[in-house]
Amino acid sequence: MPTEHSWTELVRGVADLRALLAFRASGLTDRVRVRLRIAGGVVLALTVAAIVVPAYLKGPLQARHASQFVAVLPSLYLGFFALAVLAAIASGGGREVVPREQAVAFPVSSVTEHFGALLLAPLNIAWLIQAWSVLGLTMYVVGPHDVAAAAAPLLLWIAFSTAAGQAVGWVFEGIRRGAHGILLARLIAGSTIALVVVLIATDRFVPLLDRSPTVRIYLAAAYGTGNQWWLWARPVAVLVVMVVVATVIGLVPARWALHRALREELRLESGRIEPRPNPRSDLRALVRVDRASIWRAVPLRRGLLVLAFMPGLVAVAGSLHWDMITILPGLVASGGALLFGVNTWCLDGRGALWRDSLPVSASVAYYAKVIVLFEVLLAAAGLTILLAALRAGPPSTAELTSALAAALVVATQVVAAAMRWSVERPYATDMRSARATPAPPVVMAGYSARLALRTTVVGLVFSATAVAPDGRWAVLVAVPLLCWSGWRLVRTEALWAVPEVRARVIAVVAS
Repeated sequence: MPTEHSWTELVRGVADLRALLAFRASGLTDRVRVRLRIAGGVVLALTVAAIVVPAYLKGPLQARHASQFVAVLPSLYLGFFALAVLAAIASGGGREVVPREQAVAFPVSSVTEHFGALLLAPLNIAWLIQAWSVLGLTMYVVGPHDVAAAAAPLLLWIAFSTAAGQAVGWVFEGIRRGAHGILLARLIAGSTIALVVVLIATDRFVPLLDRSPTVRIYLAAAYGTGNQWWLWARPVAVLVVMVVVATVIGLVPARWALHRALREELRLESGRIEPRPNPRSDLRALVRVDRASIWRAVPLRRGLLVLAFMPGLVAVAGSLHWDMITILPGLVASGGALLFGVNTWCLDGRGALWRDSLPVSASVAYYAKVIVLFEVLLAAAGLTILLAALRAGPPSTAELTSALAAALVVATQVVAAAMRWSVERPYATDMRSARATPAPPVVMAGYSARLALRTTVVGLVFSATAVAPDGRWAVLVAVPLLCWSGWRLVRTEALWAVPEVRARVIAVVAS
């Protein structure tokens, strides 16, 4: 008799999750444990600061008319919900606590997988920044009175959005794993994108956001600061029920999806690949292998499609001006590196042993990875700029030069950082799974934070050059930054050329 949905299965699923987390933690060194504690403390401190500090800024900054943000808040809440849904769909139902190959030896139930994916969802810099934005902007509007009461409905909405997004992600993954599921999933995604484009083109997107029911979240926070406890308690109680229901309901599509065959992965692994003519050089041959490794890995295919279109569509919806478009290439480059670049030799997997045995110099193998990562980042950034330009209008020379220079600089910076991390801290990862990541979730969170900080600063610098009277200012800023990143790439290549370092990387990624 199946007991998948009984309360005992829930208890056992939580116990299994604790065991898996302990299993993952047992492989950490003391130094890594200290770093994780520090990182956790920093995230917690920043979350508290996002709640408290903006609330007490309302008085000193009253001249900025905090009430003008009220109209934006419902759309911001809805945007966080959309982010949670897209993240769960793109990751194939959420991140894995234990990689698929390692979990074969353990009876990991769908309950454990679901709760694990929910637990790991916040380990995403985009999730954290959006959550901090929701908390900070709302608290700035409502003020410092009864901060805890005002923050409660916001935290509950964040939890509900994550749980509901996870449930939708499992449903979408279950559809993808069915007969003709890949085609059906693409039709659903294409129809949704087309609907959004039509709404934007007909100027009905913003009025639709203005009628969002998420305005009640802001009202609940305002009731808390106004000591209107009965009006505050009702939406808070409803949100608590919504969080519990969304979490429990997510178990149903999770079980349905995880018990279906991995059709897309199996199709790619068992398909017939026609041989192509031999390339003219060793570098071209290795670049071709790396490109094929990307397109034959399910998480990379999905991630690249999301990365190529979503930032540009957001820019179109927001009608960003050219001085703000310069920030987008950095965000796109960071996302592209997190797909595989931060552990770029994971593309080879077990084939790394064979590839390292080829009669090719270490420099050629290194720069093949650099070229492939660089072209992926530039292609995604270029498409984002092109989509954003549809509503930004014709740019001036300074604006266009700044946007292109920003894309080139951040791509070079991200490639230099990613290659350094790939050589110094390799990880064994099976990129065949749709839910795979190139590094453990906690490490990925650290990488994403560092990349986002660097690229955002560079984007802001080129935002300043975009308003300059001449495009030469952007070139003057870009040249030294490109030289610095190029020097870092050469240093990493020298490190990769050391046989002991290369052997360690190959041994790790091929294990």
